[in-house]
Amino acid sequence: MYAVIVVLVQSLAIGLLSMVLLLATRNHFSAIFTNDIDMQRAVAQIAYLLGITMVLNSIQPVISGVAVGGGWQALVAYINLACYYIFGLPLGFLMGYVFHWGVQGIWFGMLCGTFIQTLVLLFIIWKTDWKAEAVQAAERVRLWGGQEDGTEQK
Repeated sequence: MYAVIVVLVQSLAIGLLSMVLLLATRNHFSAIFTNDIDMQRAVAQIAYLLGITMVLNSIQPVISGVAVGGGWQALVAYINLACYYIFGLPLGFLMGYVFHWGVQGIWFGMLCGTFIQTLVLLFIIWKTDWKAEAVQAAERVRLWGGQEDGTEQK
């Protein structure tokens, strides 16, 4: 569990730093990609969504990776489907087209799906008995040809 905490804190720090840099340069960073002043203004107006996305996307893949590494591939897939495709995208559609928020509404809806997915996976990882998982993994290694009785097989 300690390794998970360390990697999450590091990822969060990188995401927050990226967000701060992005927000600090929101009126200028788009000049790297376009010379169109109207486009640069539009990007500056939605830079806060990109900043939030950077923080969420610094944490969510790490948590998903821990869960997949723990052997819960199917569970992660179902959580992804439910949170992102069943909740986030329809919410983005509603906010973007029904409530006329445009790009910001679509993006916000997808962020909500990613946020919920992150919370659900964090809860699962937090509630996992990692000592029991380690015992189970050691038993599988022993059963499938790993070490037996403290001696290596040759």
